[in-house]
Amino acid sequence: MIDLRLPPGHLDVLCLGAHCDDIEIGCGGTLLMLAESGRATVRSVVLSGDPRRRAESLAAATAFGNAEPPRFLDVPDGRFPEHWGAVKQHLEDAARDLPTPHVVLVPRTDDRHQDHRLLAELTTTTWRDSLVLHYEIPKWDGDLGPVTHYVPLEESVARRKWELLDEHYPSQHSRDWWDEQMFLGLMRLRGMECRAPFAEGLLVTKARLDVTVG
Repeated sequence: MIDLRLPPGHLDVLCLGAHCDDIEIGCGGTLLMLAESGRATVRSVVLSGDPRRRAESLAAATAFGNAEPPRFLDVPDGRFPEHWGAVKQHLEDAARDLPTPHVVLVPRTDDRHQDHRLLAELTTTTWRDSLVLHYEIPKWDGDLGPVTHYVPLEESVARRKWELLDEHYPSQHSRDWWDEQMFLGLMRLRGMECRAPFAEGLLVTKARLDVTVG
């Protein structure tokens, strides 16, 4: 297992979610680690969500270390492909208005949920010069696949992620998959794969490797 590190110095990180809980589910542990490092400014854009869920997302973003409130948009939930032009324009607007990120966190392009998938596909053509890391969202579709990169997490961070998710997203408590065993189980599996107690898995589809010395 070879360790790769993000560039030294301050980092601007942009998190993109199709729905209000996507970001924290997919990369909440990574966000907690960035917050602990103190060297990243994290901003987020969420493309859909009713007022109740937006309120949940607002509180969660603060708990997970966002530098400012999320930017909420109004694309109809479950209908992103039908609104391709609006999604693309929203992303272009965000790229114009927000600082150019060093890192973008977004769902996977092979995610079976159409909203996640379209958001991921359009992200790579909007932020061409940023490192795009694709996070995974567990769901009943059974679409979890191999990952290319891991963010190791201590048990305390993994448990903190679950506690914050459960605290800030009460609208999801009725889901049959929403429980500690599911979230910790996935992070433990990814941890096993990278020889860490727990981890979050990410997929990188394109990156430049600088092999110069000095």
